[in-house]
Amino acid sequence: MEGMKKCSANYVPLTPISFLERSAIVYRDRVAVVHGDVSFTWRQTLERCVRLASGLAQLGVSRRDVVAVIAPNIPEMYELHFGVPMAGAVLCTLNIRHDSAMVAVLLKHSEAKVLIVDYQFLHIAQGALKILSETSSNLPHLVLIPEYNQEVPTSSKTSSTSANLDYDGLLQMGTLDFEIRRPEDEWEPISVNYTSGTTSSPKGVIYSHRGAYLNSLAAVLLNEMTSMPVYLWTVPMFHCNGWCLAWAVAAQGGTNVCLRNVTAGGIFHNIAKHKVSHMGGAPTVLNMIINAPASDRRHLPGKVVVMTGAAPPPPHVLYKSEELGFNVVHAYGLTETYGPGTVCTWKPEWDNLPRDVQAKIKARQGLNHLGIEEVDVKDPVTMKSVPPDAKSIGEVMFRGNTVMNGYLKNVEATEDAFKGGWFRSGDLGVRHPDGYIELKDRSKDIIISGGENISSIEVESLLFSHPAVLEAAVVARPDDYWGETPCAFVKLKDGSDVSAEEIIKYCRDHLPHYMAPRTVVFQDLPKTSTGKTQKYLLREKAKAMGSIPKNKSKL
Repeated sequence: MEGMKKCSANYVPLTPISFLERSAIVYRDRVAVVHGDVSFTWRQTLERCVRLASGLAQLGVSRRDVVAVIAPNIPEMYELHFGVPMAGAVLCTLNIRHDSAMVAVLLKHSEAKVLIVDYQFLHIAQGALKILSETSSNLPHLVLIPEYNQEVPTSSKTSSTSANLDYDGLLQMGTLDFEIRRPEDEWEPISVNYTSGTTSSPKGVIYSHRGAYLNSLAAVLLNEMTSMPVYLWTVPMFHCNGWCLAWAVAAQGGTNVCLRNVTAGGIFHNIAKHKVSHMGGAPTVLNMIINAPASDRRHLPGKVVVMTGAAPPPPHVLYKSEELGFNVVHAYGLTETYGPGTVCTWKPEWDNLPRDVQAKIKARQGLNHLGIEEVDVKDPVTMKSVPPDAKSIGEVMFRGNTVMNGYLKNVEATEDAFKGGWFRSGDLGVRHPDGYIELKDRSKDIIISGGENISSIEVESLLFSHPAVLEAAVVARPDDYWGETPCAFVKLKDGSDVSAEEIIKYCRDHLPHYMAPRTVVFQDLPKTSTGKTQKYLLREKAKAMGSIPKNKSKL
């Protein structure tokens, strides 16, 4: 159309860096980050991030270089989400549960130029660098985040890398007149997030400045965040950049309440002390809250909006959370969708439904949020949408601006994920007549028994409603007659005593007979640090038990 002109006046590459720059003016003297006795205003946070970017540049960090970090939810981790992109670099936040061998693999794969590590995980970082030194002389600079008011330990000064450089020293190297390296193209990478480790080969998911900007604003909307929220960090910032809320809270000039270790007591204490308005976490965090002993509980100063995701929440857990005063927002997504990709938007007409029905509706994954163009449930072969009958199962697929750029150095995996012009999640689900989707399982978790598909999620939801059950996971166990049958791994609440037979009878009383577990194992459930049960370990254990003999499986 004649008369149009694209120029710097009407086009600026999108980047979350803008959120910090604005809040440093609008909310300059408000507390941006607090951790124990340490706090920084938004103006101070901007200054610290500029110095961080400048210090990294002086270490030789250039555009597109990777800066890795191993740290819990502390102020420095928050600052890295802005300071690293300001240096033009790419942030790579590593899972704090990784061992040295895995960290070495990821440092090598990402070609990290700098590794910033919290004192609590220094031994992991040093072990990783030792492994790397056996095959390479080009090791990343090591920067230590020391315990507050502590000197850098002398043991960390033994490495030939910059192990004697601490985080504050890095900031002191930097200057405030550093020219921020904004992205020239908004599709430039801002971060690399390695998938959670529930598989043996985690992949590096590349986020762009554009996607991070859009998903941050979507997170503000789906959490219904007004200006100046108080956000409690119970979601690991290393996981999908804290579901993009590391940037989202800055957009609204909020206060980030940091929490090094997530405990029920710590959650209730911080909510009461700081008047927390928002938080997030996997259903395991909600489970921790609703089962907290009376000594840990505090009266909530107001409604706390808590976004849950990472694993489908059992309706029982949602119901009990709401009873305590938490307003649960159920979102769903993957690392590849920057965290949340859908939200189960609540409708007023559901308010008068029975509470158990409300909880079941809220447990659905809902529809795409405003940052995602479209979510659908499709036949993975024909790519046709399944009918919205709440029964027909297909694969959940996404399309939109907050889907990853691709997998780092893995063209084949990227092409497979985007085959057919949609991102294939690997999750199986149905679509309800109102358009909302509901997950039924990961494709590898569905249990096929005698030709019938059994959703492990449905069986788990029932198990969670048993008064003695704290946690539950269901996987397939080989069966000579049925092919495979459900095997339940259950962790009981303290002081509870119930037999496997009682659990099986409870399931048979509330589910179709074929869906009830035929095996129950009582044990702690192995988990990733993001709260997902490591079902592959449970599948291996169930497989190792051997097949249920024909004469027993027919019972």
